[in-house]
Amino acid sequence: MEEKEAVCRGAELADGELSGAPPPRDCTAACCHGGAKMAVLAYSLGKREINQHFTIKNAKLISLAAVLLLLVFHAASRYYEGGDSCEWLLSRGRYLGEDVWQPYGCMMHKYKSIEAKTCLSEKRVAFVGDSRIRQLFYSFIKIINPERKEEGNKHEDISFEDKSYSIKVDFLWYPEANNSMKERLISWTHEGSAKPDVLVLGAATWSIKLHGGSNEALQQYKVNLTAIVGQLEKVAEHGEVYWVLQDPVNEEVLSENRKMITNQQLELYNEAAVDVLNSSKRNGRSRVRLVAASRQAALETIIKSDDGLHLPESTRSVGAMILMNSVCNKILRPIDGSCCQTLRAPNLLQKLSALFFLGSAVVFVVFHILGNNRHRRHVPPDVESLEEKKPATAAVPPGPKAPFQALCRMGVIMGYFYLCDRADVFMKEQKFYTHSTFFIPLIYIFVLGVFYSDNSKEAKLLNREQTDEWKGWMQLVILIYHISGASAFIPVYMHVRVLVAAYLFQTGYGHFSFFWLKGDFGLYRVCQVLFRLNFLVLVLCVVMDRPYQFYYFVPLVTFWFVVIYTTMAIWPQILQKTANSSGVWHFGVLAKLLGLLIFICFFAFSQGVFERVFSVWPISKLFELNGSIHEWWFRWKLDRFAVIHGMLFAFIYLVLQKRQVLSEGKGEALFSAKISNFLLFLSVVSFITYSIWASSCKTKTECNEMHPYISVVQILAFILIRNIPGYARSIYSSFFAWFGKISLELFICQYHIWLAADTKGILVLIPGNPSLNILVSTFIFVCVAHEISLITNDLAQVVIPKDSMALLKRLGAMGTLSLVILLVSRAGQPTPGA
Repeated sequence: MEEKEAVCRGAELADGELSGAPPPRDCTAACCHGGAKMAVLAYSLGKREINQHFTIKNAKLISLAAVLLLLVFHAASRYYEGGDSCEWLLSRGRYLGEDVWQPYGCMMHKYKSIEAKTCLSEKRVAFVGDSRIRQLFYSFIKIINPERKEEGNKHEDISFEDKSYSIKVDFLWYPEANNSMKERLISWTHEGSAKPDVLVLGAATWSIKLHGGSNEALQQYKVNLTAIVGQLEKVAEHGEVYWVLQDPVNEEVLSENRKMITNQQLELYNEAAVDVLNSSKRNGRSRVRLVAASRQAALETIIKSDDGLHLPESTRSVGAMILMNSVCNKILRPIDGSCCQTLRAPNLLQKLSALFFLGSAVVFVVFHILGNNRHRRHVPPDVESLEEKKPATAAVPPGPKAPFQALCRMGVIMGYFYLCDRADVFMKEQKFYTHSTFFIPLIYIFVLGVFYSDNSKEAKLLNREQTDEWKGWMQLVILIYHISGASAFIPVYMHVRVLVAAYLFQTGYGHFSFFWLKGDFGLYRVCQVLFRLNFLVLVLCVVMDRPYQFYYFVPLVTFWFVVIYTTMAIWPQILQKTANSSGVWHFGVLAKLLGLLIFICFFAFSQGVFERVFSVWPISKLFELNGSIHEWWFRWKLDRFAVIHGMLFAFIYLVLQKRQVLSEGKGEALFSAKISNFLLFLSVVSFITYSIWASSCKTKTECNEMHPYISVVQILAFILIRNIPGYARSIYSSFFAWFGKISLELFICQYHIWLAADTKGILVLIPGNPSLNILVSTFIFVCVAHEISLITNDLAQVVIPKDSMALLKRLGAMGTLSLVILLVSRAGQPTPGA
């Protein structure tokens, strides 16, 4: 009996320390039954042990050490093994899935016809070799012209020409590396001859076939290659030369007259080619590049070959795309084609930002040496409501050292951003979607979310802990959606679209509630919100050289905050205390919301007016992407009703709450039993119906047309399911709520330090182990996002003073600085036709 009481007391102590809630009254009766009680105790003590030792401060120190170690590792790896991404592209890789080739350490762009034509304009390309090279030739020209068919005699030269772009691609039949091939190469070295800009060669199977795989033939092959390699080097002085290593064969299905072409023989010929071509290196490098990646791809697909010798079309296409990336990436510089790209030099603003952060670090060091240590970090307010927990003691105002310390930390973080996504330090890989890469991580995070559950401080509908939890799990789902490339799967895409709409719904709900209850329309509050929403993005626009609209969600929530503020602030300003005096004022709020709805509908059905309004300089600088506002139009229109839905919901809820229609006590259902059961049933049916509809969608365009009108049903269904039962309102996931507090930073930071190539690919910190790489990069990414949220809070206290006159002066200075930056960036842009 004493043992049981001790166990109960331990459980009570653990629960009290973790949640601050009193232990359940029936602890002895319900929990003290052997295994069940021990499970509760282990669960509670386990959480306490984890929270005690694994703090966010310790996590950040570990992440900093990890980054430094990874920098040393990658620098050493490139020094000893070579860091030429072109070499990686041509030499090795792996299949992510059927027909999806991933080069080692870099991203391969999938070229479209117009891109290939632009790259090869006024160029001559020559393919020289046997039937396998002819296959590669056809796959190459099909990138340029997908309609081109494989026509022409097998053992003759074939020509392709695109006169509109002055592109000429030839296949020259030279099945053996012999004197005939050498003479052709010599003809291209003569003065005045039409030299190829790109030359692709390969031969061996005919030498094996004609000479029965004899050793003498192999020796002669080496001699011939040695004689040829000098001419290849000369041709390479004026263009690019590629020697394609021999692909494997499927010996079981080879015809009788090809049985001597074995994989063992092909390996001997490949080794001979590598030895001869590497021996011609000058200054440690040969101008003739070896193409081995297509051979590696063929190892997995040759079993699909019809005759055992020639590759399936999908594998040939991989080889052709590898060549296209090697030739064109350095010319067109596609963001998702990191292979073979040289580093772009930092622009003026990037250099100035580096000097600014460096100067801040110097000032910080000076203050530190002088011993000016007066700084206390403020409690960060929530972006939506800006409500703060007041500290028990008066906060010491930040000293002059504080902002420089924050800028110093920000400078270090921005250096990491630049190294990840603008410098050639870490590797990048492309995304590839499978159901397991999306749904398995999803299960993991929801298990963790359930494990870290605590009692809510209050049981109101959409209380603070619950909204943080909501933002947190939505953000985690969106992150998994992005890194897994799940946008390719339409049902997942449509459900994630609802999550984005739910964020905007919360924006409308949160800001409306604040203005309705507090009535604070002051400039200080507006500037605080705008600063917290935009600080990180504006810094990234400069450091990463990206337009504001690239981080589309921030312009979206900033725009809607301004709209909400304007709607609530214009005359007449109707607040809750005003409406309490007369119910007529409620109709005034509804009239304002109706006016906002008309405003939204007008712009939604007047694309021309919308584009003209947002194309005016300097407003256009905020909303243009690649010289067009189409992306802004698409994002704005897709969730155009989400914010007003949130505002209307907040209005109805707050009115019902004031009139005490709702039961919001702990453990109490929100409505009467009949109404609660009916609404819960309706909500579940809505969820299932939407999922069925999303699964039946054929195209994204079709689904997106319906999305603005039906997304609110899913959002309301979730709110009702989460809030109608009293026990559901009384608990929340502290795991999800923690992420919810930094959801904005997580969304923005993922662009460059978790994903790569501006979200097109995945950052690779640990090559060769995708699972470990995701774990390490995610750990560092989350720590960085949390630190940025604290830095933003620290700087907001300094940059946005409460004194109105000082604030106006700061705004004037910021406006002037912004105008200068806009003018500098405008002057730095190339003029049309230049």
